[in-house]
Amino acid sequence: MMAQPSYAPLSSPVSVIGSQFMSPYQLDIIVDRNPKGNVEITITDMSNKIMLKVKRCDTSFHYQRVLLDVDDKPIVTMRKKIMSEHDRWNVFRGDSKSKSDMVFTTKTPHVFQSKTNVHVFLANKTGSKDVCDFKITGSWSKKNCTIYMGETSTTIAQVNKMQSSENIKLVKDKFMVTIYPNVDYAFVVTLTGIVEAMKSSNTKGTEVAAGSAVGAVLGAFFS
Repeated sequence: MMAQPSYAPLSSPVSVIGSQFMSPYQLDIIVDRNPKGNVEITITDMSNKIMLKVKRCDTSFHYQRVLLDVDDKPIVTMRKKIMSEHDRWNVFRGDSKSKSDMVFTTKTPHVFQSKTNVHVFLANKTGSKDVCDFKITGSWSKKNCTIYMGETSTTIAQVNKMQSSENIKLVKDKFMVTIYPNVDYAFVVTLTGIVEAMKSSNTKGTEVAAGSAVGAVLGAFFS
């Protein structure tokens, strides 16, 4: 099993999507990236019980993911405009796309970066708009990433490779996220879904944009 991380207790609970997604204890979850239809990611507990799902629902102009509960009810919608600068994603409550329902946004601080570096800005932030509320840093490809509170060293979650045990087989399509006590696990899972989508959308963005442009030209020619 994974070694228990050491952490300092948070000064206040972290509730971004909802307090119903918080646990007073450390929570270890398994992220399964083996797609089944449009379900791109399945989140389970250590007993392999499904907790949440991330569904892919891209459009012609936007990459989209929806976080679903076990009954397939939308919790939040993640949305990125194709070819947008700094890989910016907007997150809305439920299946809304209204600005009034925006929960937070994410972006990469640099257009080109060798390691994972994603900044998170709450929609209702009261401080400086230039200072992020949370950030994700590390190496996502090696599954060695940490989610911090803003520009501090306070950790709220840690992404790690799966470790072999009696109950869990080590497979390449799975990894583990350790979420610290009193932290909104739906928020952490949403960030996980966004970074996974960033990785795939960055490889397809040019192809999609080019295909859309060719389609528009052909459509105009044959109309």
